[in-house]
Amino acid sequence: MATFTSSNIFSVYVPSQLGNSRRCFFKPSTISIINRKFAAKIRASSTAFVETKPTEPIALDKESGVNKKVLACPICFEPVTWIGDPCLSLESAAGSSLQCNTCKKTYSGVQSHFDLTTASGAKNYGESMPFATEFFRTPFISFLYERGWRQNFIWGGFPGPEKEFELMKDYLKPALGGNIIDASCGSGMFSRIFAKSGLFSLVVALDYSENMLKQCYEFVKKEENFPKENYILVRADISRLPFASSSVDAVHAGAAIHCWPSPSTAVAEISRVLRPGGVFVATTYILDGPYHFIPFLRPLRQNLMQISGSYAFMSESELGDLCRACGLVGFTCIRNRRFVMFTATKPI
Repeated sequence: MATFTSSNIFSVYVPSQLGNSRRCFFKPSTISIINRKFAAKIRASSTAFVETKPTEPIALDKESGVNKKVLACPICFEPVTWIGDPCLSLESAAGSSLQCNTCKKTYSGVQSHFDLTTASGAKNYGESMPFATEFFRTPFISFLYERGWRQNFIWGGFPGPEKEFELMKDYLKPALGGNIIDASCGSGMFSRIFAKSGLFSLVVALDYSENMLKQCYEFVKKEENFPKENYILVRADISRLPFASSSVDAVHAGAAIHCWPSPSTAVAEISRVLRPGGVFVATTYILDGPYHFIPFLRPLRQNLMQISGSYAFMSESELGDLCRACGLVGFTCIRNRRFVMFTATKPI
């Protein structure tokens, strides 16, 4: 059985030099080309090309009343009533609350975020999550995430946040002008990029870790001219999303799915909240190619899942099968060594 020691935790959760794949569509000498704002081209696993072009001006509906209707009770999924600051923004959580008229439960906001977990407000009851979830709730890891941790992903093929955003723009075209949920947002690296892009009417940075959300709040407070309106932080369980069914235009999950205790439960929830035609786009580490034929790899991964509480890394075929099983269609992906960006949509 696989075991964790203080010396190998970082090798599991800081994906560094995971090796090369024969299906490498970025060359080191051409990676810098991807950063050109409107001319990113990379080869996809389907042998097609994905090209990011300048987008037309986006019409945004930023009326706070419309955006507030997205939020729902995580117990009954019925819409909640917003009580407090009439303006929907980063700073509206403090002093505001959300009330479910069905469950008669009130979800209070704290300085940095709304707590929309099912156990929110419980005084004596506490729930521990699997190791992979609790690990990222610690203050140290939350502080470290954007101060060296995420930068290590480049060794596995991740091109970097700004370049990843350029690559996913083509996938997100059906959602431009609408709302987007940055699921398992960590310290808000991508949610801040989404907000500053001006392409979305509402950006929700969602994570289970209170400390990650606090880090995100601090990063935003330090940025000059950050668009705080229609940008909120929400603490929630990925397996119990606090959004009304068919109310979300896009869900993004960056380097997250391999940390979820049950990817199928989480993706099923994402499928529930997406409107018809809504988009799910995510990145993770892939595990196939020559690694797929290692005989002891599958039982080793199962042992790792039991210990860490996360699903570890999947193959491309598993990711596609997972999306289809959860009611999403049109699976496609882009790959670079161990990095994969994939997308699927809710049927219309």
